[in-house]
Amino acid sequence: MKLSKLVGERTKETPAGVISKSHEYLLRAGYIKQVCNGVFSLFNPAYRVQAKIVNIIREEMDKIGGQEVLLPVLMPRELWDESGRYSSIGSEMFRLKDRSSHDMVLGMTHEEAALHLVKNTVKSYDQLPFMVYQIQTKLRDEPRARAGLIRVREFTMKDAYSFHTTKEDLEEYYNIVKDAYFKIYKRMGMKNVVSVKSDSGMMGGKIADEFMLITDIGEDSLAVCDSCDYSANVEVGESILDNYSSEEKTSELINTGDCKTIEEICKLLDIEPYQTCKAVCYYLAKSKKYVIVYIRGDLEVNEIKLKNLLKEEVVPISVDHPKIVAGYIGPKDYKEDDIITIYDISLKDEKCLVVGANAKPYHIKNFSFNRDFIPEKFENISKVKEGQCCAKCGRGKLKIVRGIEIGNIFQLGTKYTESMKMTIHDENGKEIYPIMGCYGIGVGRCLASIVEENCDEKGIIWPYNVAPWQIYLCPLRLDDELVLKTSENLYNKLQNFGYEVIYDDRNISAGNKFADSELMGIPIRIVVSPRSLENNSIEIVVRKTGEKFMCELNDEKINSLLKEIVNKIK
Repeated sequence: MKLSKLVGERTKETPAGVISKSHEYLLRAGYIKQVCNGVFSLFNPAYRVQAKIVNIIREEMDKIGGQEVLLPVLMPRELWDESGRYSSIGSEMFRLKDRSSHDMVLGMTHEEAALHLVKNTVKSYDQLPFMVYQIQTKLRDEPRARAGLIRVREFTMKDAYSFHTTKEDLEEYYNIVKDAYFKIYKRMGMKNVVSVKSDSGMMGGKIADEFMLITDIGEDSLAVCDSCDYSANVEVGESILDNYSSEEKTSELINTGDCKTIEEICKLLDIEPYQTCKAVCYYLAKSKKYVIVYIRGDLEVNEIKLKNLLKEEVVPISVDHPKIVAGYIGPKDYKEDDIITIYDISLKDEKCLVVGANAKPYHIKNFSFNRDFIPEKFENISKVKEGQCCAKCGRGKLKIVRGIEIGNIFQLGTKYTESMKMTIHDENGKEIYPIMGCYGIGVGRCLASIVEENCDEKGIIWPYNVAPWQIYLCPLRLDDELVLKTSENLYNKLQNFGYEVIYDDRNISAGNKFADSELMGIPIRIVVSPRSLENNSIEIVVRKTGEKFMCELNDEKINSLLKEIVNKIK
């Protein structure tokens, strides 16, 4: 490719509203162009990178027995009614009507379509296990599109669906896919990738893992142990809580005036938040019930855990209920049918806490959960915090880091095969529901994540395996006949050697050419200049390390040195 003909421009200015390096550099280097919020077009360089990412994914999926298929983006409502997700998924799903006013959806995921593909086609246990996958466009009406390709409304995704006769078979294949994912990310050039336990969300199932690239720009918070391999999204993270219980003291009712918040109470009584119990209120719109969550004052409620416990969406509220004394809520056995109380495990055995007295303007000091009120059950619904003890090894401390989700895998069980009535015959002729797993990788997110991890102050540093071109041929002084002739010959020879070459045939300054080559992130730059040709040589520069090599203008020596460099940076 000759750079003078490449569509897309390179700029020095950082566009307004950019919050991530990948967003900035992909825009400035002429890789992407925004169409509207959360929707981007890819110029040829970005499309070439995406094609290489897709090829890596395809090769690894094929190695573990995947069958590539293509499912529709546009689907009728009936498919999603069968699974129950037409009504359970909110406004993030694109819904539309066709010309005959029939309800249609645009696929944000394809469990329903995959099941429709194999239903009544696969009929017997001896056809299982199998996995089908596709690399396809997805659409999600994302309310918080941000950071370029990291969070978008239209995206390319690899999604795969496996079918099994037993839970054990699914678990075995699940781990095979997990291993394949790590190989995929390694081949893409990503280094700081971890798998973390996660919430299954709208996908369903009980077991799920996310693959995260650890980076400060990440939108997810992860709990990672500093002594073992434990890692989890904070939404489902577990920890061993510090216990601050002491000997019981006589409880006393104290007037706290207008002090209602934990901060105000702590300041008034000169105590720490862990010496208090706070009440956090929620509303269940579907059940029309109020929920009071009691938790130690230094902790926060994990609303994902709470939602999973109640099996219903929860909405935080400033409570307005005749039986609830807002600002002074304390442990109590409510008799009202529309009030649910939940006690976090952090309160178990705590003996000297300050709690609301359920009467204005009072709190109770030295309240004991072993004496004054003993809940029927304690639940684990708190968020993990930095510095807490790891629940897995019992000795390490948890660190909270940021990560970009670049893939996820789920053990779905029979959620979809039951709801959509897909059965097969087992070895005894009995009808059974196949057990499913699903496995996704965000292609665009991978592209952006690679840039986040592989860049410097000058621009992108593409890993060799996914670079749009491997060599940036950079002639200086094209008005020099020898430079022009040598560059044209070298351009053809490098391609014959098997390299993908972007040839900067523009008649501009050396500084501009060098800046563009660094911004675009091409792994190897070859400079042809009048000065180097005086010694019958060219200069080869490695983008990643900045190393420079002078090489004699000899086919064998050039090819040999390039192979040596490639082996080092690959």
